[in-house]
Amino acid sequence: MRTLVLYSLIRPALFRIEAEKAHGLALKALKLSGPGSAPRTDPALASTVAGIAFPGPVGMAAGFDKDGEVPDALLGLGFGFAEVGSITPLPQAGNPQPRLFRLVEDRAVINRMGFNNGGAQEAVYRLEARVRRPGVVGINIGANKDSTDRVNDYAIMARLMAPLAGYLAVNISSPNTPGLRALQDESALTGLLDAVIESRDEACGAGHRPPVFLKVAPDLEPADIDAIARIAIDKQLAALIVSNTTISRPPLASQHKGETGGLSGAPLRDLAQQRLRDFRKATGGAVPLVGVGGIANAADAWARIRAGASLVQLYSAMVYEGPGIAKAINKGLLELMRRDGFASIAEAVGTE
Repeated sequence: MRTLVLYSLIRPALFRIEAEKAHGLALKALKLSGPGSAPRTDPALASTVAGIAFPGPVGMAAGFDKDGEVPDALLGLGFGFAEVGSITPLPQAGNPQPRLFRLVEDRAVINRMGFNNGGAQEAVYRLEARVRRPGVVGINIGANKDSTDRVNDYAIMARLMAPLAGYLAVNISSPNTPGLRALQDESALTGLLDAVIESRDEACGAGHRPPVFLKVAPDLEPADIDAIARIAIDKQLAALIVSNTTISRPPLASQHKGETGGLSGAPLRDLAQQRLRDFRKATGGAVPLVGVGGIANAADAWARIRAGASLVQLYSAMVYEGPGIAKAINKGLLELMRRDGFASIAEAVGTE
């Protein structure tokens, strides 16, 4: 609570800094703070999903730590897991700046970053150095914008990152790489996942094979949801991450509402919640779900869990609430669990 109050005091000054520069300062601050040690989490918040023991249900979504620079510092803030990336085979600068916008009146963010990152090799060096540290770190993999064979890009990334990942997240749902969302089509997705799983298995041999999660867009038609659900079950995917940013535009008040890119934060909440329900129904609960999009407090997280999410993620809300948000949500979840008569998070999943 103290951290949230302190952040509310410095936020006006921070918001006077251009959004992407402020993000860079946040990363530098976390680097200076060092990895630290993950705070103790109440055992009632722990669960096992896809064979992984998660100490808490609240994770940092991909996009904040694109190059895997501060995953352990994020775990030290109370996140039960951290997802780094998206990382592509080759370095790429991303889209021209400005490309990140705070919609303060809407408690939202629009970004059109375009998978800006330092490339796979830099990330491998970094992640190899922390691989024996405790904590769940997922690696979100993507394809280069100018690639002539995007499926091969994902296969390369799976081969490189599998030995270093708590789980692999296949990101085909960013709206900021032209044509990427076409990989959500049924035939394309089947071939892509076959390539990723084969490359993961080749890289790991008889050793630990990190489970494969698939991150989907919220802007899907019912037929798309059904097709993705069928494929997820057929390929025995470990989880679906529902969902990425949206290209839709609900009513917004900010002067930046007309910017192109993916919208996240509070305006995405209801759409992401509905997509989670849709995928819960389409999969019949056979595939674990990770709820993301518009989660800003314990009530939001609890609603997503009750709707079927085994885990939740956030990113945009930390822009507005500050680095104490994970601990605050964890505390609130414990109170909500006790109020509603659940002894553990796992008991509450899908009980809406």
